[in-house]
Amino acid sequence: MTLQSILVVDDDSLSREFLVEACRSLGYRTHEACDGQQALEVVARTCPDVVITDLRMPKMDGSQLVEALHESNPEIATILVTAHGSVETAVHAIRSGAADFLLKPCSIDAIQMVLERMDRTSRMMRENEYLRSEVTNNNGTRLIAESAGMLDTLRSASRIARSKGTVLITGESGTGKERVAQYIHQSSQRIDGPFIRVNCAALSEQLLESELFGHEKGAFTGATRTREGRFELADGGTLLLDEIGEISPALQAKLLRVLEEEEFERVGGSTTLNVDVRVIATTNRDLSQEMRKGNFREDLYYRLHVLPVHMRPLRERTADILPLCEHFATVYARENGKKEPAFSPEAIARLSEWNWPGNVRELENTIQRAVVLLKGDIIMPNDLVFGPASNRVLDELAPALPSPQEATEDTIAPFLANRTMADIERVAILATLGETRGNKTEAARRLGLTARTLSNKLKLWRQAGHVA
Repeated sequence: MTLQSILVVDDDSLSREFLVEACRSLGYRTHEACDGQQALEVVARTCPDVVITDLRMPKMDGSQLVEALHESNPEIATILVTAHGSVETAVHAIRSGAADFLLKPCSIDAIQMVLERMDRTSRMMRENEYLRSEVTNNNGTRLIAESAGMLDTLRSASRIARSKGTVLITGESGTGKERVAQYIHQSSQRIDGPFIRVNCAALSEQLLESELFGHEKGAFTGATRTREGRFELADGGTLLLDEIGEISPALQAKLLRVLEEEEFERVGGSTTLNVDVRVIATTNRDLSQEMRKGNFREDLYYRLHVLPVHMRPLRERTADILPLCEHFATVYARENGKKEPAFSPEAIARLSEWNWPGNVRELENTIQRAVVLLKGDIIMPNDLVFGPASNRVLDELAPALPSPQEATEDTIAPFLANRTMADIERVAILATLGETRGNKTEAARRLGLTARTLSNKLKLWRQAGHVA
């Protein structure tokens, strides 16, 4: 129980005795005071979790006591009790700093309901405070969370960390799946063990097999010595299989065996090796859909999907945008020997309005460019370049293209010559998204497309690496 001790303040001895007995019957320790002045003395000695105070009292009334406690001991929750129940009284109580109020005559059920509500609120505030604090991983990267959705994800990750089961983290590219994987590792009992990462999308089937399981000398051309694989290196710790949806069906079978039996052989070897590894897999693909297509083994899917975590896209957790911007601004200002910049209200508005198709990775790149190129101390809207700056064709065309007001068929034609239709389509869509500040519905309307068609194209481009 988060709340344990309660101070009851009332000049009426019968009312005070009833409240004290009610709180004791509910399992709380109690203290008493007959007025506000005495209550402050008791608080100084006992530091209770909650103060329940009558509103009308001599010397110092309940509102004055609440204000005094709010000033000197803001961590102590207060409840005002009044026989004059009205909207005005309730509003005044909350404005004074009270967490809640009770109306006389109070029933034990009403007292219990208020205290349980405060107990839940207090516990949640402590959890959120902990989750909002810096979560530093092995390379010093911070995990920022302010939105309710991201805090829920981290709470789930904290519970998952205590288990030994396999974890599957899903979500769009750039949402922070690897960061959460590191968070799970550092919150687990394996924190003293290694955290090893493998990018499954970056290696061919043969190279990936060797990376995962190692190889014996002479196993293939170029294998001049025996080499340990990532499973061996991660023994006693955690192995992150990044973009697991990219591995071949043949390799999926070998991976399944390791997950089920915790044993394997190196490539070209015959000796069975046993390992104790906690596997965390990430993917931006819909594995259930890939499974139905025959691209992903059903048994491996269910073996991975023991403890699922889904990362919401940044557009669905907008409360994280400004804290992330401030964090990246601090990081890149220090990295470039600059004063940490502030954000103008207009810049904050633009950052909040953008749809962030590239999620946190795109936001980081946007803030990095703004900080590096910034001439003053305040980031203005003009300092923010939205959209996938890594898109080669858009980068080449953007500086030379005429403005929308000056654009005609004759002025644009020279810039489109010798470009593929796919490139031209991508430039048109990305440029329109920039004009609409990431509003896909409006961009689709201007382009004569359906919103679904536009979303599908962006998804395909992200998978192909054409956009962030």
